[in-house]
This record gives sequence, C-alpha cells and structure tokens, in this order.
Amino acid sequence: MNFNFDTDRQTDQKQAVDVEAASRNKTIRRVITALLVVMIAAILLANVTIVTKQNEYTMVQQFGKIVAVRSDAGLSFKLPFVQSVKSIPKTVLLYDLPISDVITKDKKTMVADSFVLWKVSDPTLFIQTLNGNVSNAEARISTIVYNSMKNVISSLSQAEIISGRDKLAEAIFANIGDSLEQYGVDLVAVETKHLDLPDDNKHAVYERMISERNNIAAAYQAEGESEAKKIRTETDKAISIKISEAQANAEKLIAEGEAQYMQILAEAYADQSRADFYTFVRALDAAKASLKGSDKTLILSKDSPIAQIFYNID
Repeated sequence: MNFNFDTDRQTDQKQAVDVEAASRNKTIRRVITALLVVMIAAILLANVTIVTKQNEYTMVQQFGKIVAVRSDAGLSFKLPFVQSVKSIPKTVLLYDLPISDVITKDKKTMVADSFVLWKVSDPTLFIQTLNGNVSNAEARISTIVYNSMKNVISSLSQAEIISGRDKLAEAIFANIGDSLEQYGVDLVAVETKHLDLPDDNKHAVYERMISERNNIAAAYQAEGESEAKKIRTETDKAISIKISEAQANAEKLIAEGEAQYMQILAEAYADQSRADFYTFVRALDAAKASLKGSDKTLILSKDSPIAQIFYNID
C-alpha cells in the first residue's frame, strides 16, 4: 500500500512539472513571437519613413534615379526596399585648402594658406555630378580655387600683393565666378589666412623690399627738392620783374614830376611880374633857412630882392 501511494505521488509531481514546463515554453514562444513582430515592424518602419533634419536635404532615389527632394524638416515616407535615401548638408561648410606655392608676376614664390566657405545650392545637381559626396566637392573646389588664385597672383607683383592683400580675396572670388555652379555648389567666400614668403628667402626679400622702398622715397625727395627749387627760381624771377617794373614806374613818375616842375618854372618866368615874385619868394625861403638857430646874422647885398624892399620903402 505504501509503495503504490509513493508511486502515485511521483506521477502527479511529474505531470505538474510537465504542465509548468509546457506553460513556460508557451510563454517564451509568445515573447519570441512578439519580439519578432516588433523587430519586423521596426525594420518596416525604418524602411518606409524619412526623417529630414533642419540642416540637411534628403534625396529619395529609386533604381538610381532621384524621385523626390526633401528640404523642409519633418517626417515623410518612401517605398520599402525599393527606394533609398541620401542626406546632403544644407548648412555653410568650411574647407581648409592645402597650403600651396604660387608665383608672382615678377617670378617670386609665395606660400598661400587659404580656406573657403561653401554650400550646396542645387542638391539634385550635386548628386548627379559629385554623387552627393562632400569629399568630391572639396576636391573640385580645391582645384578651381587654386587655379584662380594662381591666375590672380601671377598678374601682380610681390609688392602689389603685399600692399593690396585686403583686396586679393575679392579678386580671387571674382576670378572664380560661376565655375562651381555646374556642380550645384555655391561659393560663399574665399579668404587667405597667410600669404607669406618662403622661410629660406624671407629675410633677403624683406631687405630688398626695404631697399626698393628707400630708393623710391629718395626719388620722391629728389623730385620734391627739384620742384621746390624750380618754384623758388620762378618766384625770384617774378619778384625781380615786379621790382624792375616798380622802379621803371617810379622813374617815370619822377621824370613826369620834374617835367611838370620845369613847365611850372617856365610858365612862372615867362611873366616878368611872376618871375620877380617867384625870385622874391625863393630869396625869403633862403633867408629863412639861413636864420635857423640862435645868434644868427643875415648880411644882404643891395641887389638882394629882400634888400630892394628896404631900399624902395620911400
């Protein structure tokens, strides 16, 4: 009896374990199924949704052809497994150009270190020509900007470049023009960080430039001194002419005055009464001049006009 009871209890325990295992396996299968459904849904969702960020374009391609361009930020959809999405930056990008040597008009070597600011202006054209690859775009930009820089700098002397460095970037930018539009790229700016002489001949070039500047300054100084001397000579000549003219006018006036004086004398002596009166006045003037001072004695001859007055009182 005891043996049968133990056997029945073991059988019941085994059945309970089997039921629990079956239940656990069923739960596991449900969890696995749910996870598979979630994974499949996530994969499907990832393949049908497009998330466009604020700073990018998204291009929808189907069998290698562009079928849609998304430029506004937000969520959109595509066909799963048939259509693919490519993102292109919409912001302004900075590209640091490789340091390069350039030759000036006067055959001097200079080292240029520049950078450019650029952006994608036409995403469709950007993908068609450059496969939507930023590295490909930077390679084209580097070639075009370097060629333009070489063209501009080769038309200027080293002195012109150093003195007009501020306008150099504008000249390079203008020389590039619309060369990058064919790639869907818009060039925003070209800036030169450094444009220096090679280290091995920098000192010699600076010394030569200083010497050239000194020669130019000396030439300007000599020209100024020559011009000043010329002005002084012309001024002295003008003054001499004015003095000569003034002296000539003075002599002319003196001659005219003497002529008038002689004419007055001639007219005075032409009339006997006027001549006598004039002679008398001159005699009085002479006497007056002789009597200046104290203790003076005037001796008159009887022929003197003044004495004649006293002789003819009666």
